[in-house]
Amino acid sequence: MSRIGKKPIEVPAGIKVSVSGNTIELQGAKGKDKVTFHPKVKVSWAESEKAIKVTLADGVSTDDADAKAQWGTTRALIRNMIDGVSKGYEKTMQVVGTGWSAAVTGKNLKLTVGFANSIIMPIPEGLTVVVEKQVGELTPIKVSGISRQLVGQFASAMRAKRKPEPYNGKGIKYAEETIKRKQGKQFGA
Repeated sequence: MSRIGKKPIEVPAGIKVSVSGNTIELQGAKGKDKVTFHPKVKVSWAESEKAIKVTLADGVSTDDADAKAQWGTTRALIRNMIDGVSKGYEKTMQVVGTGWSAAVTGKNLKLTVGFANSIIMPIPEGLTVVVEKQVGELTPIKVSGISRQLVGQFASAMRAKRKPEPYNGKGIKYAEETIKRKQGKQFGA
């Protein structure tokens, strides 16, 4: 038995649920999202209990490791979708460096981070990117959307364009991330 998978998922008021075949679709205040789950897993919606139950499909053994993994994963994905369509997800990034900046131009994010040319990143459909006012050498960027995976993936791709370096702390980092600093070279003795 999957310890995570066997727990029912409570659905708050204001979220519409529809299950058809191997697809579940949720619609809430922030928008709608859907996910296709593995055939070894069965999802059932009980409107009277306001709960979604995830179980193994008929004929699938509880000894099947892949089925148990899909069971827990499906439940976690549905739980994240509920949070996404009701509250949404947000990551705050920081561009740290003198003269470094970020700007949203149309459907692209333009990063000026010390290279000869600016880096242009297309903003995926369903995401909202807001660049806040620069404070000193720090430019905050808020990435928000209903898909946890999409928000995290875009933030990670942005960080990969110029990872923070340990000597001066310059780069693109998560707001809650702490950069372990190294001491530079010592001169004279």
